[in-house]
Amino acid sequence: MAEKSATPNPSEDGEDRNTENSSPEHEFSVPKREILSPMDMGKWQKSQAYRDYLGFVLTLNEAVKGKSRTCECHISEPTEKLLGILDTLDRWVDETPPVEQPQRFGNKAYRTWFQRLEENVESLVQPLLPEKYHTAGPEVAVYLREGVGNKTRIDYGTGHEAAFTAFLCCLFKLRIFTEKDMLALIFRVFHRYLEVMRKLQTVYRMEPAGSQGVWGLDDFQFLPFLWGSSQFLNHPTIEPRHFPQLEIVQHHHTEYMFLDCIRFINTMKTGPFAEHSHTLWGISGVPYWGKVNSGLIKMYKAEVLNKFPVIQHFLFGSLLSIQPA
Repeated sequence: MAEKSATPNPSEDGEDRNTENSSPEHEFSVPKREILSPMDMGKWQKSQAYRDYLGFVLTLNEAVKGKSRTCECHISEPTEKLLGILDTLDRWVDETPPVEQPQRFGNKAYRTWFQRLEENVESLVQPLLPEKYHTAGPEVAVYLREGVGNKTRIDYGTGHEAAFTAFLCCLFKLRIFTEKDMLALIFRVFHRYLEVMRKLQTVYRMEPAGSQGVWGLDDFQFLPFLWGSSQFLNHPTIEPRHFPQLEIVQHHHTEYMFLDCIRFINTMKTGPFAEHSHTLWGISGVPYWGKVNSGLIKMYKAEVLNKFPVIQHFLFGSLLSIQPA
């Protein structure tokens, strides 16, 4: 099972650190839970996984700074293959219609859809992996499976979003994706992932996992707001105070992830925006996008990465290791 490893570490400062020379043999392992009680959170915060994951998020944040989603970006063969995987997941929703049931939320047909993914996830991921990393399949595939919601509770939240981002991070560490792919990972892959997740949420009436209600940023997502705020840095006309305005959302949601999230919220919720999305309404009062972006990075660390109810479900293997950084 030992393979040659050329796995870079995107560190917390966003730098890419290649470990090929220091780790000539790489043993892949199926990821498992390590954070079993709140006492373990210190182990997570000091881990290589924390540093690599946060570094990857911040590297992507830097990559989309000031850029529209409609800008030209490099589309590699692995990007095309990953988009194909997401298209397959989307098609499976069409092939698994919701069942009639007395409960309004949590349609049980989701479990049928999820079971199909469970049974096929390694074969879906395998074509992404070059021959030298063929044994990485079981490790990498787990993060894709964990990134689409919980089969038992029929819910979805920021922990599942983090698992999918960890899936992308693992592929980056294996050099399947490189710095040239950063824009495509956000503007094509993550955007397509969001479309599929929104379809799951609406078709199967999924519950928000660990939602804070009106006091949370959003019922389901966080990262598209964080990266989306980076897109607006140095924007000549659109300021934070504009994003609750319907006409701004309608005209620009295809260009900016932040506005696309607002559009989705508006389709799902009724009533005054300030009432159903209290935290976002507060953000619209921040004068500059730079302050919004830095504030959302701090909030992501505090409300997602440093929260035991979220991180207890994070899985650790050889690519995202619980070992101290």
